[in-house]
Order: sequence, then structure tokens, then C-alpha cells
Amino acid sequence: MMKLEVLVREEKVTEVVDLLERLGYPGVTLYSVEGRGAQGGLVEQFRGRAYEIPFLPKVKLEVVIRDGDCEKVANAVVQAVRTGEIGDGKIFMYPVADVIRIRTGERGECAL
Repeated sequence: MMKLEVLVREEKVTEVVDLLERLGYPGVTLYSVEGRGAQGGLVEQFRGRAYEIPFLPKVKLEVVIRDGDCEKVANAVVQAVRTGEIGDGKIFMYPVADVIRIRTGERGECAL
């Protein structure tokens, strides 16, 4: 099993959640986060003064998937959210040793 951490623009969250559900992964955890990457934040003008916004709002989605679906899911997410602009986000992939469904005690992929 693999855990995908998907960092995306706020306006792309619905697309990712709908995509994951269509691919058979309705269980998703969301976090509102702030971060910066290559873009280094923003500088905006307000009443003639420049204001630096060092961190931009993003959403982090976490989902655990079967090993065999890892590339398919990651590629589908990239296709769904890519704008080609700086700040599109990142996908991090981590191996998951085990999963336990607390309610039933099921373990492994059947607990997903």
C-alpha cells in the first residue's frame, strides 16, 4: 500500500476528491495548509504600498491506495489539476506498512 500526499491549489480540491472517488478511493483526509515553493510567495499592491505574502494557501489531501494503483492514481491527479503555472502543487508517495480498521479489526488492503 502507498500513501499519497497531494498538495494542490484550493480551487482544485473538488476535482481531486471527485477523481479519487471515481477511481475507487473515497476515503480522503484534507488539511488546509500554507506553503511556498519555487514561486517564493507573492508581492501585492494595496493603496500604493507593496505587501509580501510569503506563504500561499494550499490544500493537502492524504489517501492510502493499493500498490498496483499508485502510478495510475498519481498520473490521473496530475492530469486533473495541472495548469502549467508555478504553484500547481506536488505529490509525495510513501510506503504504508499496514492499516487497521478500528471498528472491525480488519488489516491490510481490505481495511481501506
